[in-house]
Amino acid sequence: MDRGLEIHHDADIPALSGMGSSSAFTVGLLKTLYAMEGRKIHKEELYQKAIHIEQNEIKENVGSQDQVWAACGGLNTIDFLQNGRIVVEPIIMPEVSMRNFESRLMLFYTGLSRYASEIAAEQIKNTAGNKKELWEMRSLVDDAEKIMTKAGVEDFFDFGQLLNETWKLKKSLSSSISNPEIDHIYESAIMNGAVGGKLLGAGNGGFMVFYAEPEHQPRVREALKGYLQVPFKFDFAGSEIMVYRPDYQRAQDFERVAAY
Repeated sequence: MDRGLEIHHDADIPALSGMGSSSAFTVGLLKTLYAMEGRKIHKEELYQKAIHIEQNEIKENVGSQDQVWAACGGLNTIDFLQNGRIVVEPIIMPEVSMRNFESRLMLFYTGLSRYASEIAAEQIKNTAGNKKELWEMRSLVDDAEKIMTKAGVEDFFDFGQLLNETWKLKKSLSSSISNPEIDHIYESAIMNGAVGGKLLGAGNGGFMVFYAEPEHQPRVREALKGYLQVPFKFDFAGSEIMVYRPDYQRAQDFERVAAY
């Protein structure tokens, strides 16, 4: 930047909570800087640059999925190819099915914060010994996509069971992923009607998501009344410039040239 710049940052959720807020910030900042120059940046270039900043410049132990989600938004499968390419494919669902699916997910904040980079470092260290579990987790993604795209309007129960399987596998990757309080939260939700769930992010704190049928949600909510439930809806736009249009100045310049 060749002029003074003040950056003001607000967040609706706490930092260090496993919701991808660091990557959302990086993506949003990049897009803002491009917009200030009157330039648009393609979503693929946006998340690739954000990944480069976090992994190579800041040297954090982070993955690449959060940057992709922040840039693209929506429900997607993301394939990370060995040649470095990232392929993002949207999950196509009827609107009514998507909203029914959305309504069966409950998000709770554990109140515990942690540095994801430190938690991820141990997981990276254990990768060679966890290949079997990682491949199982990978296969569950395909199973989940089939449920979401082929299920009837009301039938997502199997997705909840997949969450339960995924959580068991995730806990086995590292001793730092869970702790007694997280285990207590999970067991309380399951005992009171949740079909499955998992801790989001690297582990050891942050947010937990549960799948529960609508008739069981009041019991889950009561069992976890000591924890903040955060309502949410799916977003399909990704990072957006809300109060500035990068094409506006170019349009004004074009009008001036045409008038001249």
